[in-house]
Amino acid sequence: MLRRWRTRATTRRHPDVPAGHVAVRVGSESRRFVVKLAHLNHPGFKSLLVRAEEEFGFDHVGPIYIPCDESAFEDFLGSLEKTRIQQRRRPIRDVDLSL
Repeated sequence: MLRRWRTRATTRRHPDVPAGHVAVRVGSESRRFVVKLAHLNHPGFKSLLVRAEEEFGFDHVGPIYIPCDESAFEDFLGSLEKTRIQQRRRPIRDVDLSL
């Protein structure tokens, strides 16, 4: 299932969506978000895509709609970014290079 969403995201690019990103619509107001394709691998995002497929089907025409409250989705994206930044800041472990 994730492969289908990823393929769809990479083959139907809008001019204002940078490479490595996908545009989705979220919430009752269909607010547009541009998110990193790497986020599609996150278990929370996978569950949102499953919910989207269950609610809207996969073969509909147009953008990917995510059935989620807009503010909750913003919080979710913020937590993904925060985690990504923290992972980049992890100290490099000392490695014993002695023979």
